[in-house]
Amino acid sequence: MKRVLPVLALTAAALIPLWRYEPSLGTTTSVDAAPPPPAPSATSPGSEPSPGSTPAKTVQGPTVNTEKGPVQVEVVFEGDEISAVRLLRQPNHPQTTAAVPRLIESTLSAQSADIDTVTGATITSDGYRESLQAAIDANGA
Repeated sequence: MKRVLPVLALTAAALIPLWRYEPSLGTTTSVDAAPPPPAPSATSPGSEPSPGSTPAKTVQGPTVNTEKGPVQVEVVFEGDEISAVRLLRQPNHPQTTAAVPRLIESTLSAQSADIDTVTGATITSDGYRESLQAAIDANGA
């Protein structure tokens, strides 16, 4: 009987934070994960762009709603090459924030949406890949 009271008190003390916890569902943040592409330089009238240079094209992927929150990417293409990726929408979660640089780095290395899932951010990684693949497909269309 002497042990019952301390056990009940400690159990109640451990459960109070769980009862008061309020997850931040639907809260999103906008994060610049990569610097914006440089602005195209102005050319004098009558001058042509240098041969071999391709103007940059920016394509937004669709917003993918995940269990953690919406994910949307913006991809900058120079020709068929991915030169920059930026997350326009992402879940407000520490694991997602830590995963974003790895996802972008993998995308720039692979030059496709065929990238590995970041451990601890599986749901965000899946939404990122889906939005990224749609943006890549839109660039090819």
